[in-house]
Formats: sequence, C-alpha cells, structure tokens
Amino acid sequence: MPARRMLVPTMARTALLSVLMVSLAGALGVAQDAPPKTKAPKAAKSDSAKKKSKSEADSTGKVEKLPDSPLFKSSAPLEVTLTTNLKSLRRDKGDKAPYHPATLSYADKDAPGGTRLVPLRVRTRGMWRLKNCVFPPIRFNFVNKEAKGSVFHDLDEPKLVSYCKGLPMYEDYILQEFQLYRIYRLLTPVSHQVRLLRMTYADSATGKVDATKYAFIVEDPAHVAAANGGKLAKQLGATADDLDGEQATLAYLFQYLIGNTDFSFGGLHNSELLALPDGNNMPIAYDFDFAGVIDAPYATPDPSLRIKRVRDRLYRGFCAQNALVPKVLEKFQAQKAAIYALYTDPIGALLDPKTVKSTLAYYDEFFANIANPKEVQKRVLGDCRPMK
Repeated sequence: MPARRMLVPTMARTALLSVLMVSLAGALGVAQDAPPKTKAPKAAKSDSAKKKSKSEADSTGKVEKLPDSPLFKSSAPLEVTLTTNLKSLRRDKGDKAPYHPATLSYADKDAPGGTRLVPLRVRTRGMWRLKNCVFPPIRFNFVNKEAKGSVFHDLDEPKLVSYCKGLPMYEDYILQEFQLYRIYRLLTPVSHQVRLLRMTYADSATGKVDATKYAFIVEDPAHVAAANGGKLAKQLGATADDLDGEQATLAYLFQYLIGNTDFSFGGLHNSELLALPDGNNMPIAYDFDFAGVIDAPYATPDPSLRIKRVRDRLYRGFCAQNALVPKVLEKFQAQKAAIYALYTDPIGALLDPKTVKSTLAYYDEFFANIANPKEVQKRVLGDCRPMK
C-alpha cells in the first residue's frame, strides 16, 4: 500500500476545506466528517500524555510500546466498588471538572484481608450524558505505583461507561454498547479493549451504597495508539486522502453495521486518529450509545443527514475508497459467526432475550444486504460521499 501523507494540514488547506464544507452543508452537524469553520485547535493533552514517552514518538521516531493492563486479560465481569464523594461528582457539569479522590476495591485472595484497595482520582467527562444522566460519565486517573499488583495496573486514564438512569433498560443499554466494542475488536485490533464491571457506587461522605450497576472500562487512547505502533494525531480535518483506505473503510462499514452516524473522523467526534510513522492515519471509533442497533429513546440522527431515525442505516464512507469495500466486506462475512456468538456467550446471556432477538435481526438485514451485489451497490457504494 503506498504511504500516505501525514495529517498536518496547513492553515491554507484548513481554511479552504472550511469554505468548501460550509458551501456544501450549510451549518455542519457533528455527524459530518468535515473540518470546523474555525481554525482547528490542537487537542488538549491529558495527564498521561504530559508524561514523558506516552504514545508520542521519541527523537528517533520510534514509538514506545506501553504495557498491556492485566485488566484486559480476562473477559469475565469483575465485581468492583467505587468509593468517592458522589454528591460532589454529580455537581460537576463543566468542561474543566476537577479530579476527586476515590478508591476501587475488589476481592483478591493475594491481597491483605482478601480485598484489594486501589487509590485513584476520578472526574466527570463527556457532553450529552454529562448533562442528561442521573449518574455522570467519568474518567479514571491511576498512578502506577498505587495500582501495582492490581488488575488496574498500567491503565493510566481510561474512561468508565456507566449507567445513565436507574431504570433497568438503561443497564441493558450499557450491555448492548459493550457488545459493540467487542464486535469492533473482532474486526480490527485498531480499537479499544474493554472490560465489563459489576460496579457498586459508594458515597465516601455517608458510607452508603448508591447503586450497583453494570459498567465498563474503555482502554486509554494512548495505549491503543502505542499498541498499534503509532501516536494520536491532534489535528482536525482528515479527509479520504489522509486516511488509510482499508482501515477507514472497515471503520465506516462497522458504523454502518451497527447503524451509527454519531461520529466524525474528520472532526474527531467520538473518534480518534492513529498516526503511523509511514504516513498512514487510521481512524478509531468509540462511543456507540446512539447506534441504531441499541435504539435508545434519547438517540436521534443529526438533522443534516437524510435519515429520520437512528434505526435507518446510512453509509458515511468516501467514494474514493469504494474499490476497497468488497475486500473489507469479506472480513465482516468471515466474522459473522463470531459476532453472533457474542450474544450467546456468558456476557451475551446477561442481555434481555428480546434485546438479543432484535439485535440479531438487525444484523441479519446487514448480512443479507452485503451478500447481494445489487444491495451493496444501492446501499453502500451508491451512498458514498464524493468529497475527498
């Protein structure tokens, strides 16, 4: 595959892209893969990114490989208790929420007293869920020397995807989204590892248990980048010319499989870009709660798109990469049995049977369509986006 240019757009290129996109789309929605109207700022560095030798390349261009956390060595749900000041955490609604001291504890026969206690810090994160959920989405911050000997060693700053509201269906949404991360991981290693938790939330101020719900940890982006030999690109505005064609096509087809349009690889919305030393840039998708296969009551498509509900699939890939679609679709066909098996294994068994039936029926439609060349032409190739 020929090397592609690194994603380092000049000011002129960024300005030109902005003008073109404004003229084509009017007011851009978050689901549009296009640069914003304003000059693209660099993404803020996380605490872990500020530390020396995180996923950044060193002076020789070599990328340090970060160790894989023991948390992802098993797929069995882990029972954990998070203890922090829940009242203070729930009060944080701004973009620059402070960190709060917390602990995670879980049963460990090798720990004193049979319980492993891990200090950490937590803070709120996110956008929609932060404003609309009873319990906010949060980010963990581990210090390795504090987490040494625990399953949380070498995690750095992972996200916790937690319940939104107390109703049973919201816990089912957590399990459904977790399955989508597992499917993505079956299709490509350029994706986030995840681990399911049975999380008890305890308030440090009162000593009372607030709730016990399923949640899951999403691997730190720096670790995903380092595991794949690259670093995270910080610039907005990626186009077809900037992206590794095969990896981008796979990511777009995965989003089509699950019926998700709430992302933008160019705008780094619910996505990251992995920049490799050879000039390839690989998109990494995350955050799938607006996917049509889940069909959450709060999920709506971007008004700029020509679909009325999230259950309606819409392919968002570039026409410039259409020649790669048949080859990439073969990967989906090869993994079909493994994808369906995720809904009959011990984690899949946690889902409501009606949810499983509806989910597999939704996937049946996808696999039936990609097995028919006329449907591929109509629904995928014919719906591609012409802009480069």
